[in-house]
Amino acid sequence: MPGPQEIVPGLYVVSTPLGNARDITLRALDVLRLATVIAAEDTRTTRKLLSIHAICLSGRQLVSYGQHNARRQRSRILRHLDRGASVALVSEAGTPLVADPGNRLLREAIARGHDCFPVPGASAAVAALTVSGLASDRFMFAGFLPSKSGQRRKALADLSSIPITMIFFEAPRRISFTLRDMETAFGGDRGATVCRELTKRNETTLRGTLSQLVIWFEQTPAIGECSIVVDGASPVETAPGGIENHLAAAMTRLTLRDAVAEVAQAHQTSRREVYALAVDLQRRGPAAAGRGTENAD
Repeated sequence: MPGPQEIVPGLYVVSTPLGNARDITLRALDVLRLATVIAAEDTRTTRKLLSIHAICLSGRQLVSYGQHNARRQRSRILRHLDRGASVALVSEAGTPLVADPGNRLLREAIARGHDCFPVPGASAAVAALTVSGLASDRFMFAGFLPSKSGQRRKALADLSSIPITMIFFEAPRRISFTLRDMETAFGGDRGATVCRELTKRNETTLRGTLSQLVIWFEQTPAIGECSIVVDGASPVETAPGGIENHLAAAMTRLTLRDAVAEVAQAHQTSRREVYALAVDLQRRGPAAAGRGTENAD
């Protein structure tokens, strides 16, 4: 069946393959073939994709829209929309607006009254979730964690009591550090999966506990972008003494401040009350408070 001969004006958020060029929808090919303007995070990658699928620009514009030039190019793209153009927004791989600079463009296009259309397809986050072997009925996408160790550990501490599956992106040079921080924040026995080079020739999926994955990546250098899927926290004990037991366990692996924050969030209790309990646990000694005294800052 032949594709359409034209598309209506507006901004099209087009998902492109993660690696395997055949992982693209027929509708995405139609939009890339007919859009007045293609705004690409990486024009080289997009030109290669267009070539593979025999799509010619034929005088149409292919413009760069990435983190380095987003502010300047955004106004240019919005002018195209104002003139009634159809604009296809594509990231280097996967679904735009997921961990890339497209969100500001979309919001400004909406504010100007332009129609915006999703053209769904490949997504590294969902692809990793589907093969992780972890619960997929409820999940959250946490994106890239901070690159600085202290900020990353704090972010993970804030997520440690989340009871649903979490999905992260990470660069290969930081994967071992991030997994080690996850082991500290979540506990070494927490289930996790790391997917590397999804849909590419060297695609690898590793499943195990965080402690096992830490050991693996300390011995084997990572290659290619990684998606990390981590099991959610187990249900928090609610029986009498549940808060105290949770706090005592948290104080063995976190600073006093982070342990208090985790327990207060998990039990919907004020930090002041949890802090008072933590001080009492410390006063009662290491058997009650674990290493909380050593880690406090």
